[in-house]
Amino acid sequence: MTTTIANRVLTRHYTIDDIREEAKQLVECGTLDRCQPICALCGYIAAREWPFIEAELEDYDYFLRDRIGDLLTHETWSND
Repeated sequence: MTTTIANRVLTRHYTIDDIREEAKQLVECGTLDRCQPICALCGYIAAREWPFIEAELEDYDYFLRDRIGDLLTHETWSND
């Protein structure tokens, strides 16, 4: 997310939780699949933000080739 103040561009810092939530929403709406690599997220995040996303992922030992499902928290399924 970017805000312009007096010709200065401020870039929002994405936390790992922000990235996980974005991935979760994209998977839930069917835009992305859990089996796709994390790098597929770059098509849904502004290019100017991507270096910050990559850095945050690296801080948490994720690789762009890892699956989106690896980012998502463990889901529990109840029996119907």
